[in-house]
Amino acid sequence: MVLNSLFPVLVLIALGRALKHFGLTDAVFLSRADRLTYFIFFPALLFWKIGGSPPSGPIDVGLFGAVLLAVLTIYGLSLGYIHWRLTDFQAGSFSQSCYRFNTYIGMAIVINAYGAEGTRTFGLLVGFIIPVINVLAVSTLIWFSGRSYARGVRLRLTLKALVSNPLILACLAGLLFSRSGWQLPSFVAAALELMAAITLPMALLSIGGALTLKTVRGYLAPSLAAAAFKLVGLPLVGLGFLKLFGVQGLALQIGMFFFALPTSTALYVLSAQLNSDTQLASATIVISTVLSFIPLSMVLIYF
Repeated sequence: MVLNSLFPVLVLIALGRALKHFGLTDAVFLSRADRLTYFIFFPALLFWKIGGSPPSGPIDVGLFGAVLLAVLTIYGLSLGYIHWRLTDFQAGSFSQSCYRFNTYIGMAIVINAYGAEGTRTFGLLVGFIIPVINVLAVSTLIWFSGRSYARGVRLRLTLKALVSNPLILACLAGLLFSRSGWQLPSFVAAALELMAAITLPMALLSIGGALTLKTVRGYLAPSLAAAAFKLVGLPLVGLGFLKLFGVQGLALQIGMFFFALPTSTALYVLSAQLNSDTQLASATIVISTVLSFIPLSMVLIYF
C-alpha cells in the first residue's frame, strides 16, 4: 500500500520539477495553476467528496479534539524556539511551517490509501482545522511583523483570511449539502468529477515546479528545526492526544496521516503579505516536502 499510495505523488512532484527545469513550465504558468487549483478545482473536489454522498457514520469528535490540541501544543513550542533562536523577521514563517499542512499532497495520498470514507473524514478535518491554523498564522505574523496594527485592523485581516478561504467554504457547503439529504444531479456530479480529476495532478506539478534547493543553503538549520517540529514533534504529540481521546480505527489512521504531512506551500504567500522571511519559508517547504515521505511511509505501514 505504501508504494501504491506514495509513488504516484512522488512521480508527479518530480515531473513538475523536471518540466520547470527544461522550460516547459514557468513561474507565470505555475502561479496561474496555483490560483485555479486553490480557488476553483480543489474546492470543487472537496464539495464533491464531502457533499456527494451521505455520511456513513458519526464523526469521531475525539479526532478533532486531538488534532486541535496537538496543533496548539506545537504552536506553543514553536514560539519558545523562536524566542530562543530566531529573529522577529523569521518568526512568522518559522512558526507556520511547524503546524501548517499540505492539503494537496494529503488528498492525493488519502484517496488511494483510505478510500471514500477516509477521504471524507480527511476533508472534514481539513475544514475544521484550517480556520484555527489561519488564526494562529495571521496572529503570529502580525505580532512579529514589526508593523503597528490597530486592533480593528488585526481582526479584519484575520477574518478576511477565514471568510475568503475557498477550502473552508467548500467544506462547509459540502457538509451542509450532505446533511440536507439531497443528491447531486448526475450531470453536476459528472462535471465535479472531471474538475476533481484535474485538481491533484495540477497541484502536484505546481509543488514540484516550486521546489528549489537554492534557498535551502543559507537556511538549513532553521528549516531542519521546523521540519523536526512538523514531522517528528507533531506526530508524537498527536499520537499522545489520539490515545488520550481513545481514537481508533480509521479515525486514528487519518489523524496520524494528517500529522505526518509536509508543511503547506501557502505559508510563502502569507509570509510575503505580512512582512516575514520568504526565503526561510521557501527553504522549510523544500525540506519538509522531501523529508515528509519518511513519516508518511511509517504511518501507512504501522497504522
